[in-house]
Amino acid sequence: MAPVSVLVDPIRALRVFGLEQGGSFSEKVLYIYLKQLEEADLIVISKCDLLDGARLESLRAAIAARFPHKEILAVSARKGTGLEAWFDRIAREEQGGGRAMEVDYAVYADGEALLGWLNCTAQLKTPKVLDGDRFLRELASEMQTRLRAEGAEVAHLKMTLSPDPSIGRIGVVNLVRNDFVPELSMELGEPMMGGQLIINLRAEAAPAFLGRVVRQSLEAAASGFTKLEATLDHLEHFRPGKPTPTHRLTEVAA
Repeated sequence: MAPVSVLVDPIRALRVFGLEQGGSFSEKVLYIYLKQLEEADLIVISKCDLLDGARLESLRAAIAARFPHKEILAVSARKGTGLEAWFDRIAREEQGGGRAMEVDYAVYADGEALLGWLNCTAQLKTPKVLDGDRFLRELASEMQTRLRAEGAEVAHLKMTLSPDPSIGRIGVVNLVRNDFVPELSMELGEPMMGGQLIINLRAEAAPAFLGRVVRQSLEAAASGFTKLEATLDHLEHFRPGKPTPTHRLTEVAA
C-alpha cells in the first residue's frame, strides 16, 4: 500500500488553523476535516502557487504543530511545483504502520449529518450553437450566489459538460470555497449544440435546499441563452448515513 495522501486547500487551511479570517465550517464538520488530516501519511498542501513564501511557511508550521509526526509537502499542479517529489514518494514508499486513530463516532456522525450531498445529470439542447464554457461559468455563478445568500459553506462543487456529438474534450468547472471564483479547469474551446451536464455538490446545508439551488440556478442560467433547453434527467440529494463500524483495529501489525 502506498502512503495515504490527503490534499489540503491552502486558503481553507489558513482559516481552519486560525491564521486568516474567512468562511469556514462549523465545529463538528471541522472535526471530520481534522480527522482526515490525522489519517494521512502525507499531508499535501495543493495549489501552493496561491500563497507567497511567508504564508506557505506559516501554514506548514501550523499543520506541523497540530500533527508533529506527519510529513508535509507543497505542490502546484498548475505550475508543476513539487509534483515529482510527491509522485516519487507514493511510487517508492509504503504506508507506515502504527496505532489507528481514535474516532468519536457520535461527533463524526453529527458532522456528516450537517453536510448535504447532491448528484445531478441534465441534458442541454439548443437549435443554435452554445458557448459551453460560458454556460458553465454562468451556472456556477448562479449556484454560488444562492449558496452564499444562505450561508451554505461549499466543500466542493464540480460540474462537467460533455458535448453531443463529442468534440474530443469536456468542460469542467470547480468551486472549492464560497468566496472563490468558479474556475474552469478544462475548457471546451469551441461551440456545441448540446450535451450532458453532471453536477456534484457537497456543502454544509440541508439536502433539499441544495436541490432547490440547482433547479433555480439551472433555470436562471439557461434563460440567458437563446432557446436553450436544460432538462433534468436525475437529481438526488441526501445526508450520509451514520457510520457503524463492525470491527475496529486499534493497532496495525508490522
